[in-house]
Amino acid sequence: MNANATSSEPQNLRREHNIVSQEEWIAAREEPLKKESVSKITTPFSGGCACGAIRYECAAEPVMMLNCHCRDCQRSSGGPFSSFVIVPAAAFKLRQGALRFHASPSEMGGQTNRGFCSECGSPIQSKPDAVPDIVAIRTASLDDPSWFNLQMDVWTSDVHPWDQMNPTLPKFEKYPSS
Repeated sequence: MNANATSSEPQNLRREHNIVSQEEWIAAREEPLKKESVSKITTPFSGGCACGAIRYECAAEPVMMLNCHCRDCQRSSGGPFSSFVIVPAAAFKLRQGALRFHASPSEMGGQTNRGFCSECGSPIQSKPDAVPDIVAIRTASLDDPSWFNLQMDVWTSDVHPWDQMNPTLPKFEKYPSS
């Protein structure tokens, strides 16, 4: 550390780089999501992969928005959960490119087919065999993810102790009941 540094420098650096303390972060995570902070959904909405090879469009508003904490979603995302926008399958249209799919067994029955870009590997969607009338779009693939409004956490039976969920949202050990 520079001998001429003042004690206020770390605080100034924290403010300049939007770095928060652990206590500030925990307090922010525990606040309920304010509705006014979520942008309005406009349909159709669109998205794609990181390299631009995949483009899609959806003509319907989401029927549900959630975080899935199952081990398969953890592995496919590289994080503690995957965020999804659930839409009617008929409203989802691939406009450019072709997805490559990886299938894994689903506790609902059949397989869960995870679609991703074969060029850059970006995850785009999941299609469960047991619910063929829906497509689960990966939120990070949206062109404008600002309108995502988390409504629930599923597969909380696989949540890690260090994964801090919003305590005000509904939680389901596995899938929500129909």
